[in-house]
Amino acid sequence: MTRAVVVGAGHNGLVAACYLARAGLDVEVVERDTVLGGAVSTVERWPGYRVDRGSSAHIMVRHIGIVEDLDLGACGLEYQDLDPWGFAPFGDESITFWVDLDRTCASIEAVCGRKDADAYRAFVQDWSQRNLKVFEAFQGPPTPLRLGRAIWGAGKGTGLDGLELSRQFLTSGDALLDAHFDDERLKTALAWLGAQSGPPTHEPATADLVGWNTVMHLRPPGHPKGGSGMLSEALAARLASYGGRVRLGDGAARITSAGDRVTGVVTASGEHLPADVVVGACHVLTTLELADAPVLERARRTVRVGNGIGMVVRLATSDLPRYPGATDESYRALQLLAPSRQALRRAHGEYNAGLPPTAPAALAMTFSAFDDTLAPAGKHTVTVWGQWHPWQLSNGETWDAIGEREADKLIAAVDRAAPGFAATVEQVHVQTPEDLERELGLRQGQVMHLEMAFDQMFLWRPLPELAGYRVPGSPGLYLCGASTHPGGGVFGASGRSAARTVLGDLSPRPLSRALRKVRRA
Repeated sequence: MTRAVVVGAGHNGLVAACYLARAGLDVEVVERDTVLGGAVSTVERWPGYRVDRGSSAHIMVRHIGIVEDLDLGACGLEYQDLDPWGFAPFGDESITFWVDLDRTCASIEAVCGRKDADAYRAFVQDWSQRNLKVFEAFQGPPTPLRLGRAIWGAGKGTGLDGLELSRQFLTSGDALLDAHFDDERLKTALAWLGAQSGPPTHEPATADLVGWNTVMHLRPPGHPKGGSGMLSEALAARLASYGGRVRLGDGAARITSAGDRVTGVVTASGEHLPADVVVGACHVLTTLELADAPVLERARRTVRVGNGIGMVVRLATSDLPRYPGATDESYRALQLLAPSRQALRRAHGEYNAGLPPTAPAALAMTFSAFDDTLAPAGKHTVTVWGQWHPWQLSNGETWDAIGEREADKLIAAVDRAAPGFAATVEQVHVQTPEDLERELGLRQGQVMHLEMAFDQMFLWRPLPELAGYRVPGSPGLYLCGASTHPGGGVFGASGRSAARTVLGDLSPRPLSRALRKVRRA
């Protein structure tokens, strides 16, 4: 039986392990952490409070069929829809984004007027169809043919010629918003949501970071009942049903080889696990370092990890943030707390200078409002994400010294939108960029592993020679995870694609190759 070791028990590694084990391989996952799931995990942070450690809103994984294909519902995974999926308060007025486009347009019309509501309807109908084709490109290795088909398919229904279509994809998100809408509040909410991958929407080639969010009108984000980590728990249960194993608290210390071929993994405890295949489901640089791969030095010099993205504050509270005009349904939504696009640009400018933001934009999440497993009766958990907090500070300060101060800024950002919220906070857990690195192994606090800039996506992520999930010069060594196509977020696509690549390499199809040769002739 072919043996495979997967390094890292994040959700992509677990997805890869499930597909390999289902195909009949003997699979073991090794993980240095004692908590399953990496950045998709949930712990009891205080007695009675279940709190996510990393990602919370699951968007992309719900669009690509992995949950259904592996029947994770039978393994205990129960998604609760985030519908509405966006709530943007501006003083006494607010815009609510529902899956139902009519309800969303009615909310926009009440605040921004009929013209912007009609423009938003047309925008969603156009860009959601474009991004269904882009999502197809996300579900396999990023070959030029696959990418070309996605772009052609995305443009087919628009009536645009290739030059105009490419211009729209390569423009900035802000330029795209300015071309469609008038009201700054609508543009701010969409820009803040579009910035969640890291790049600000005033930079080139960020248009689709705004446009792809329209797919949430086709299917909402979800949060697993019991916490984000229930996805990882369900994947581990499915892996066990296929005969696979997960080893926690004993991660990889070295990837071994004989000649140029991978032979296994030595764990931190000193045990050697022989393997025909090793899948690095951790950071790409970590995998290459463990294997001392020939491409390591080029990767160190070329790939951009970036100076972190942001920080998180996890709160136990006596009440929800009471936004003016909010309803009970509003607390299912991602709460988009950015006052203006100018404020977003100011925060990003300070980040570029290596400074913590003077007035951070915030995104709040309140899953305990509809999931009674997360907090004691009458209490709540509130997560506040703040973008553009640099991992390396330029002003001589340290994150250990200023973490609480910066956490207070994020709480204050929620309090400005929901007056009185700060007084409800009873417990605070701060995750600075350095904490994200220490706790979750996220290098330089980069939650996407590598910057999600255009030149580090698709065929170029993490490098052209690594984009197909194989490591050149190291037969038997493969990559998956946020460092690889299609990037960060709760997705699972890279884990499945890497597993399919492994299985294709292990099971060559001579008849298919012969047929292709005949057709070419």
